[in-house]
Amino acid sequence: MLRNPTARRPTAPEIGGRAGRDPPLVSTCVTATTESASSTTVAARAVAASKVYGSGEAEVRALDGVDVEFERGRFTAIMGPSGSGKSTLMHCLAGLDRLTSGQVFLGDVDISKLSEKQLTIVRRDRIGFVFQAFNLIPTLSALENITLPESLAGRKPDQAWLDQVIRTVGLQDRLKHRPSELSGGQQQRVAVARALASRPEIIFADEPTGNLDSKSGAHVLEFMRQAVTEFGQTIVMVTHDPSAASVADRVVFLADGRIVDEMASPSADAILDRLKRFGD
Repeated sequence: MLRNPTARRPTAPEIGGRAGRDPPLVSTCVTATTESASSTTVAARAVAASKVYGSGEAEVRALDGVDVEFERGRFTAIMGPSGSGKSTLMHCLAGLDRLTSGQVFLGDVDISKLSEKQLTIVRRDRIGFVFQAFNLIPTLSALENITLPESLAGRKPDQAWLDQVIRTVGLQDRLKHRPSELSGGQQQRVAVARALASRPEIIFADEPTGNLDSKSGAHVLEFMRQAVTEFGQTIVMVTHDPSAASVADRVVFLADGRIVDEMASPSADAILDRLKRFGD
């Protein structure tokens, strides 16, 4: 079980920047509207978010005025048909892509106004990532992959918390193995451990079980669910799998770049029924 060790400022495993060399986030970049929800309850939100690719007849509106909030300490799944904009929304929320118009807030920081260097610091220090393709460094051991973001940031990991994360994902006997020596499920557990190890404010997971068999996928989802339930981690996950989404506290449905529905305390059957209606 995950337990809360001595608290420190949350950090995140996105690679980029070096401690002591990057400029602080200037005050003009930290903006909050008077209507905004308190940063104590909302981890991330999008306001009138639009993302357009191309122009003219080739224009594709991936996001079309999306307004959505993600509560702290909650597990939210984002679902929708292929091309609905779910991955685009997650990438913009995570600072991996920029909106054409609108705003994205991480807490009360409007990340859509940050420079690339400032955005790198935010991703590194406040956001965690879990990708479908694992994104592990092949020449590093499992432990080195887990602690790499902290090492690049010039920080020493909190050893008590790191040990707890490693025990939780069951990697104690695999720490010296390189990715090529691990199964797909074990590699994704390394990726989840990497995201958790720095205790970020929010973790974004893009199809984290997409390359796994059902048993390995279920284990990874169990670890993620436990992180939310036991430690209060915030997770936003894009998935096409109703069974995976049923692990979440809430499901947000997109179609044609817009939020069309949401569901609390979802079941796999209820999610599947809702997805079928996209074809109506």
